[in-house]
Amino acid sequence: TTGTDTLLFVDNIFRFSQAGSEVSALLGRMPSAVGYQPTLGTELGELQERITSTKNGAITSVQAVYVPADDPTDPAPATAFSHLDAFIYLERKISEKGIYPAIDPLASSSRILDPQYVG
Repeated sequence: TTGTDTLLFVDNIFRFSQAGSEVSALLGRMPSAVGYQPTLGTELGELQERITSTKNGAITSVQAVYVPADDPTDPAPATAFSHLDAFIYLERKISEKGIYPAIDPLASSSRILDPQYVG
């Protein structure tokens, strides 16, 4: 069979974390850091592992990650970022200065930005 290359857009992966937290509370599980479910890392990892390329086709994923209170150390976005190859961090303070796109190059990151590939 022939494969298909796919472009996947995820509107807000933080919603996945929120839903997991709500389900965890309904199941009576004790919350961990900042009130998130104790299985946050595992659940996000399992979701991200399913977004993978195979020999029959590639998947490219573009995901928006809401950062509560503009705190990138919050467990939900920090866990999401740890599973991504690259991310562009948009900074509210930069946009307030009228600079667009409001990209913070120091907070942004790429694991695949390597001199071997880009010179």
